[in-house]
Amino acid sequence: MGCAGCSSSTTNGVPKGCNSNGSCLTGGCNRLNTYDWFAQMDIYDPTGFHLVEVSFKNGARKDFFHNNESLGVQSGDFVVVDVGSGYDIGQVTLTGELVRMQMKKKGVREDQVLFTIVRKAHGRDLEKLDQSRRLEKSALVRARAIARTLDLEMKVGDVEYRGDTRKATFYYTAEGRIDFRELVREYAKEFRVKIEMRQIGARQESARIGGLGSCGRELCCSTWLTDFKSVTTNAARYQNISINQSKLSGQCGRLKCCLNYELDTYMDALKGFPKNVDVLYAESGVAHKVKIDIFKKIIYYSIKTAVGRGIIVAIDVDRVKEIKKMNDEKKKPDEFVIKTDDPIDPNGEGDLEYADVTGQIELPNEKRRKSRRRKPRNRNQNQGKQQNQRTQKNQSNQGGDKQGPDQKTEGGQKRRPSNRRNKPKNARRNQPNQQKPNQGNKDQSK
Repeated sequence: MGCAGCSSSTTNGVPKGCNSNGSCLTGGCNRLNTYDWFAQMDIYDPTGFHLVEVSFKNGARKDFFHNNESLGVQSGDFVVVDVGSGYDIGQVTLTGELVRMQMKKKGVREDQVLFTIVRKAHGRDLEKLDQSRRLEKSALVRARAIARTLDLEMKVGDVEYRGDTRKATFYYTAEGRIDFRELVREYAKEFRVKIEMRQIGARQESARIGGLGSCGRELCCSTWLTDFKSVTTNAARYQNISINQSKLSGQCGRLKCCLNYELDTYMDALKGFPKNVDVLYAESGVAHKVKIDIFKKIIYYSIKTAVGRGIIVAIDVDRVKEIKKMNDEKKKPDEFVIKTDDPIDPNGEGDLEYADVTGQIELPNEKRRKSRRRKPRNRNQNQGKQQNQRTQKNQSNQGGDKQGPDQKTEGGQKRRPSNRRNKPKNARRNQPNQQKPNQGNKDQSK
């Protein structure tokens, strides 16, 4: 398994996290594993190939080196290799003739291999390698913080220290070209090592980081896939997959590479299907294509009936070709599907076939009851009702207080009814000005 936890938790090159101690069934804890089946055979090859394949940081990067036969290097050994400006520590993954085949696959010539293996790694080398792996996590966090302070539109995805801890390679992703000269100076001042910046794509980033896909297995790009081909949405349409961006996208944010795995099989199967058969005509109605079943060679059509409901009918490809040919000749068949009355053996010896009854059995439309919802109360109506109740109550009180002119009170004296409540408020204002009787007498006396 190429799990990322083993890269930061190792002791003398042996992983701690998966508890398999570097001997799991996939061949080890490296990404992009290659099984050296020649090394498992006790066969001496006098004309062995002089180059070996060495992987660094659990298979995140691989390269070819010249092998010194006196060292006796075999697959699985940790070796110290010369890289020009220093040395690095890696693990041998392939030896012998398999290396020649791997170089041919990757397009690498023998004259392009320059560096050689120095010696086998001992305990001190593996401790230094473990120390360099521990520095990578903190360096990644700090590198992202520095890039953000400089307002650079980039994402630092991974950091790889060399085995001698004198050089660090920063892998980043960006949409365009970035001027990181100031960034390199800040990194050199912070980490005190030689800095190398390397831009990679989104798929290469996910291959280095690793992870699990939606299928439950480890990512193809981090286990065996090396060449990334372009993937389009047409691959999903040919396979009748719904165009859902969240489900079709992988961990890298691009379309999944596995959409191309079975595309050729679907393309070969689609060659037997007719074209321009989206609409078919018959005496019973008009059929519109809904979907196709590629491997059963069936096309589903929706037929409009007099009721107005579309009936889904499955039509064989050969029958569709016949109807299409008749429509091109301006003819219409009686029915889309030819009905056959095959008798069933009463003894049960014959094979029973299950027919598609779609459209033959229709359920009646179900009348839904209207939900009785309480109408929302209107505050204006409630206020009007309360005001009417108050006026009625006042009128009833006024009617109870009224007494006739001949009625007597408890003292026996007559009381005249008071009409103050019945008088309007503006009654005095509407009356003409009258002189008081005292004033009139005074005037007469004068």
